[in-house]
Amino acid sequence: MDVTILNYVQNHLHNRFTDFFFTLLSRLGNAGVVWFFFALCFALDPARRHYAMMLFFAVALAHIISQILKPIIGRPRPFVAYPGRQLLIHTPGGYSCPSGHSASSFAAATIIFFVSRPLGIFALALACGIAFSRVFLFVHYPSDTMFGSILGVLCALLIGILYRA
Repeated sequence: MDVTILNYVQNHLHNRFTDFFFTLLSRLGNAGVVWFFFALCFALDPARRHYAMMLFFAVALAHIISQILKPIIGRPRPFVAYPGRQLLIHTPGGYSCPSGHSASSFAAATIIFFVSRPLGIFALALACGIAFSRVFLFVHYPSDTMFGSILGVLCALLIGILYRA
């Protein structure tokens, strides 16, 4: 199923607009940049400052766990397993599963959802876009992004539980 979806995306969804758009979305997820902007906004509001810390720790935890799991799982990236496609971004190193972009994005989006449902829905849509961009850019399989997304939500829930304790 992974390869079928990946091939469909590669063969049917690329054009000038989508190449630009999904490259941009993926870059927003690099190092959690867009999510740290949200954290900064929360940090400026004394009533929401604790959410800034929760967001920071959830993203950091998701990133750390995904980096630990990648060599354990050891799944080669799609462009390694199926060479011949030119990547639209710099060639990422390391393994494919789980997607760190997806893990960090869903960790942040889950925390943002705790803060505000309307803003959280926007953040979840953005997280979905970032996760899909990694499949679109041929650097992750769909299951990598799914696993990363679940990991991110679990990290955010754990940080929420620890904060309340």
